[in-house]
Amino acid sequence: MDNQYSYYTPGQDDFDYQPERRGGQGSRNKKGVPSIVKVIGLALVFGVVASAAFQVSNLAAGKLLKNVPEVTEKKAEVSGSTQLTTGSGKAAGSDISVIAKNAMPSVVSITNMSVKQVQNFFGGIHEQESESVGSGIIIAQNDTELLVLTNNHVVEGNDALTVSFIDEESVSANIKGTDSERDLAVIAVQLKDIKESTKEKIAVAKMGDSTQLQVGEQVIAIGNALGYGQSVTTGIISATQRMLDGFGSELIQTDAAINPGNSGGALLNANGEVIGINTIKVATDVVEGMGYAIPISDAQDVITNLMNQKTKTKVSESEQGYLGIQPVDVSEDSAQMYGMPTGVYVSEVVAGSGAQEAGITKGCIITKIEGTTINSTVALREQLQYYGAGETIEVTIQVPKSNGEYKSQTVKVKLGKNR
Repeated sequence: MDNQYSYYTPGQDDFDYQPERRGGQGSRNKKGVPSIVKVIGLALVFGVVASAAFQVSNLAAGKLLKNVPEVTEKKAEVSGSTQLTTGSGKAAGSDISVIAKNAMPSVVSITNMSVKQVQNFFGGIHEQESESVGSGIIIAQNDTELLVLTNNHVVEGNDALTVSFIDEESVSANIKGTDSERDLAVIAVQLKDIKESTKEKIAVAKMGDSTQLQVGEQVIAIGNALGYGQSVTTGIISATQRMLDGFGSELIQTDAAINPGNSGGALLNANGEVIGINTIKVATDVVEGMGYAIPISDAQDVITNLMNQKTKTKVSESEQGYLGIQPVDVSEDSAQMYGMPTGVYVSEVVAGSGAQEAGITKGCIITKIEGTTINSTVALREQLQYYGAGETIEVTIQVPKSNGEYKSQTVKVKLGKNR
C-alpha cells in the first residue's frame, strides 16, 4: 500500500491525501512495518488561509550568529563552497530542558502560501488561497544567506514562503534546492532581511553522526506540532535502517511523539546534535509510537548539494520556459515492473523545440534538471517555474538501449517560449 499523508484541519475530520511517489526501493526490507498503516506527513496542518498547516524544525551547521554552544567538530568531507559541520556524535547525557533550550533557537517555522484549484458544489472550479506550515532547521550561512533545511513536501507547490524565528520575527524565503526522492529541501533567507535583534537570538544547529545510533538511545524531537508553535517530545530510538514505501532511503524509527506540523523538524541525540529530520509517522488504531526521521549522515551529500545550488526565484507564468515534450510519470511500481528508471517518460517531442534540438527523443526518461531530482511530472513542472524562455538548462536523461538497459546522459536544452 502506498504511503499517505494525512492533513489535519482543526475542527474537522481528518482526510487523506495521496502524494506523488518519490521512487526508491520502497518494498525492500520493511522489517515489520504493518502493510495497512497510514503514514502521516509531519508537516501537515493544511487548509484555507487561517487554517493550521505545515511547519518545520531547524537543522544547522557551520558558523553563524551568537551563542552557538561549543562542540568538538569535524568538517564533512564534501565538495562545495558551503559545508555541513558535524559534531562528535558522542552523547554526553544532559537534562532535556537544557538540550531543548539550546536547540530551539536553531528551529524555525515555515509557512507555505499556495493557490489551489477547488471544485464547488455545482462542479465549477475556482482558485482558493491556502496556507500550510511546517518546521525547519538552520544549518549554515554563506556570505549573503541563512540556509534552512526542511522536507520537500513542506515547501512544494508554494507561491510564497515565509520563515519565522524563535522571536516570532518573520522573513520571506526562496528555494535553494529540492530533492523530491529523498524528501529534502534547503531554503534561503537573505541575511540583510533579518533584524540584528533576531540574529542575537537564533543559532546554527549542531550536526551529529547518525551512523553511531544505538537502539534504545534517548532522542528529543522539536517541531511545530499542529501549528501551535515549538514543542518538545522525547523518546528512544526504536530501530534503524527501516524502509517504507515511497522512500528511497533507510529511516530512523522512534517512539518520540511526531505529529502533523513536525515535518522538517529536528531529531536530536542526548548531546543536542541533529541526527535526523522528522518526516512521517504511522497512524492506525492498532499502532502507537511509530515515527520516522531521515538520518542526517545518510543525507549529508544530498544536503550539501542542495546548499550549494543557485537560489531560485520564480519566473512569471507568461515568461516561463518551454521544454517541448509530452510527459508521463514513471511511478515506482512501473519502474520495478518494466525495469525502467523512475522519472518522467517522454511520450512525444515537439518538432522544433529545444528538447528536440538537444537530442531528447521519445522513450527517454528525464531524471534531473540542473542537478535536481525529477521523479514526477509535478516535480518537472515545479522546476521549470524557475527558468525563463531563452535560458539554457542542463537536463539529465536516461536513454534506452537495444538490450533494454538505459544509459545516463546530460544535455543542454534552450527553453522556448511557453505556448
